[in-house]
Amino acid sequence: MFSFLKNDKDPAHAEDAGGAEGASASPTAPGLDTSALSAPPREESPAANVGPLDPANTAELQQPIIDQIKTVFDPEIPVDIYELGLIYDIIVDADKNVLINMTLTSPACPSAQQIPSEVRWKVKAVPGVKDAFVEIVWEPPWSKDRMSEAAKLQLGFF
Repeated sequence: MFSFLKNDKDPAHAEDAGGAEGASASPTAPGLDTSALSAPPREESPAANVGPLDPANTAELQQPIIDQIKTVFDPEIPVDIYELGLIYDIIVDADKNVLINMTLTSPACPSAQQIPSEVRWKVKAVPGVKDAFVEIVWEPPWSKDRMSEAAKLQLGFF
């Protein structure tokens, strides 16, 4: 029934697995790659290579960076992550490398890999930015008090 689970190169194994209609091959069958079943693929985050804050570059690039970050939304909440208060720091160094310190609404956030990756690539696309890095921080913990007034109004938190 599940021919993709059978090892076609081993006829003895194919006989064993094909007996009953509901039978399936062992998940550790030779030639079967189960690594994709155990964990989602991850983009390895490069180590942040950002020097100390450069006030002039930060002043120049901060608003375009914020504008890009405001295009990133948590899929479960109809408010951008900047207005949600998830961005803690924007650091731009002398070489125009950017470090974004951000948090998530919860450590169990289902978008914990997608949101930081999207932030990185959108910030990296800002003209003048050499490279961008995102670090997830948990201190201080996020709370609805970090949300902007506009976000609270939009979500009915008044």
